[in-house]
Amino acid sequence: MLSLTIFLPLLGALLCCVLPASKARWVNLATNLAVLLLTLGIAVQVSGTSGYQLVERELWIPAFYDIHYHVGVDGLALALLLLTAFVSTVGALASWNIEKSVRGYHAMYLLLLTGMLGVFVALDLFLFYLFWEIMLLPMYFLIGIWGGPRRQYAAIKFFLYTLFGSVLLLAGVIVVVLKHQTWDIPRLTELAAGQGLLQGGLGLAVFLGMFIGFAIKIPAFPFHTWLPDAHVEAPTPISMILAGVLLKMGGYGLMRIAYPFFPEAAVECGGLVSALSVVAIVYGAFVAMAQTDFKKMIAYSSVSHMGFVTLGLASGTPEGLNGAMFMMLAHGTISAMLFMIVGVIYDRAHHRDIDRFGGLSGPMPRYAILASFAFFASLGLPGLSGFIAEITTFIGAFAGPYMELALVSLLGVVITAAYYLITLQKVYLGDTPPAYQDKARFPDVTPRELAVLLPLALVTLWMGLFPATALDVYREVLNGLAHTLTTAHAAVAAR
Repeated sequence: MLSLTIFLPLLGALLCCVLPASKARWVNLATNLAVLLLTLGIAVQVSGTSGYQLVERELWIPAFYDIHYHVGVDGLALALLLLTAFVSTVGALASWNIEKSVRGYHAMYLLLLTGMLGVFVALDLFLFYLFWEIMLLPMYFLIGIWGGPRRQYAAIKFFLYTLFGSVLLLAGVIVVVLKHQTWDIPRLTELAAGQGLLQGGLGLAVFLGMFIGFAIKIPAFPFHTWLPDAHVEAPTPISMILAGVLLKMGGYGLMRIAYPFFPEAAVECGGLVSALSVVAIVYGAFVAMAQTDFKKMIAYSSVSHMGFVTLGLASGTPEGLNGAMFMMLAHGTISAMLFMIVGVIYDRAHHRDIDRFGGLSGPMPRYAILASFAFFASLGLPGLSGFIAEITTFIGAFAGPYMELALVSLLGVVITAAYYLITLQKVYLGDTPPAYQDKARFPDVTPRELAVLLPLALVTLWMGLFPATALDVYREVLNGLAHTLTTAHAAVAAR
């Protein structure tokens, strides 16, 4: 069932290449809906179980310490599988008005989906790395061909940054495999439960290399500079996928590989990771407030919000880890909604200058309501998923060893509220500047746009009102990781 879920989009991509362009949109949407149904079926099958389920393991490459095609799903992977399938489905619907090279676009979109799904279910390091690299190619073309005026620059910058991180990740993987002669992630996690897979300076160096590789994808400060360019130039559906799913792969890699493999090194670097997280939260919020480009503001808000993920991880507490994961899920739906909000108005106005808008709540009341909902969800209004993510992360961070840094990060929450409320006032509630009043009468959201935005809003609301729906899926896995980190912290303190 997992293999079918992973490779069904690959079949859809091939169909997009051979069928007429008018059919490619339908193939993309139908394939995404099928993947969503399959992931829901997987969720029903593994609900209430522990450990890896639906495991498939076959010897693939006998040389090089027996590389296997090894896939399986636990609570951590399941949560992100569901997020990926959901965001990708609404993204496919948002791609309906793509007119340039339609077959190529939808084929690349589905190839990207195969890479994303594969990363979350791979239980062999070689397979994990293979899927990790597969994502680079379609994303490079989706930005470089279908993006904005500076698309080539943004695509090359994204590719080089991510490839640099991948090289560091590969180097760490090779060192681990040469030492323990296995690519098996569950086996390596068991071996690492004591002191980690590598001790001393080598273990610390490999952990830092892996951390940087995953941090670039998050992206954590100071490895974030590729993200605003990629977001601004990418078409709206690809920005939704990039923010909603791809950034979460960095956090998943830390939770699945870097922290379980090197718990003592993770504890030793906890202060550094916490400091970088706080800088990302506060700096990202201040830079977002300074933007006049609507899309770039949302991009920098992602840098700020993903800082909460690494802050929760660095705390090493069960609450912090669970809050970090909840933030990834909440940000996945909220950021996708925010980028669609920008895309809706860009399709009408053909610009993203915040200072040129004003009073949009008059001609576009439904759009203004949905935009306000997304803003308040992102700034952490109680009752919505962003609030649960932030409060859980703060509880964990305050209970951890770096409470002083967590206190500083509270400033980011205030600044986030400031730039969202300022934007809300300027764009939706204020008066249109006189020079642009004749261009301010835009039609309200279409049924297709509503079909993209409403599911994202409903999931955001559901997670805010019933957070246990998500927490219960992955809590057991992350509580186990928290126990490992607590043991490592005691060992480090005893030295």
